[in-house]
Amino acid sequence: MAMALRCFRQLQSLLYRSSCATRVLPQAPAGCPALLLKGCRQCVHQMMLTRQLATKKAKGKGQAQARVNISAALVEDIINLEETSEDMQAVVEALKEDFSRNLSIRTSPGAFDHIIVVTKDGKFPLNQLGQISQKSPQLVVVNMTSFPESTAAAMKAIRESGMNLNPEVDGTIIRVPIPKITREHRENLAKLAKQSTNKSKDALRKVRSKSVTQIKKCKSKVSEDTIWLLEKQIQQMADSAAAEMDKLLAAKTKELLG
Repeated sequence: MAMALRCFRQLQSLLYRSSCATRVLPQAPAGCPALLLKGCRQCVHQMMLTRQLATKKAKGKGQAQARVNISAALVEDIINLEETSEDMQAVVEALKEDFSRNLSIRTSPGAFDHIIVVTKDGKFPLNQLGQISQKSPQLVVVNMTSFPESTAAAMKAIRESGMNLNPEVDGTIIRVPIPKITREHRENLAKLAKQSTNKSKDALRKVRSKSVTQIKKCKSKVSEDTIWLLEKQIQQMADSAAAEMDKLLAAKTKELLG
């Protein structure tokens, strides 16, 4: 790994020569192991190509830029790109689960399971505090007999769950009328889907910022161009995840509005 990074530094000066698209890629510097030669040359070639296209974009808007694709093995001492990708994908999967569990036209008992209830002893899913059952297509009942002191907190959590629910309490029994499927109800669910997507994008930006901060801590160890390329690749990963979220939102909105 250290040898590969030294190759990056020795080749850095090559990036500042003529940006002629037809130039020949130079040989790797002496001492570059044969096993790393291919990866070294590929990375430098990618640096050159990306720099050229960035310059072209500045001259003419709308021209596509080449995607950066650095081998994770070559930069594992700087950042774990696979872990970053997994963290971003986890945000996307969480949004999918939220859409499936909480944003359905017909509210089912399963949608109540993971409503978080804030009590004096901490935060708990509703299904750990009460027994949830569906008495009819228009009514869900939550029996809070096991934790009667949490009834008021459960009422509040259900009301503020974003599912357009107005619970009614009778002792330790919470009755939750299921709203009729009206156009207004559908539009409210679509708005909640948009809000959930925006929150997920905020979480995605946090993953990206954390990774970029980690990269910048290595400025004294690697070249400026390596840092620049890694930042660009992480931005591409975040953009791809955000695009996937937009597709999920579009499909969910179409489903909700009919």
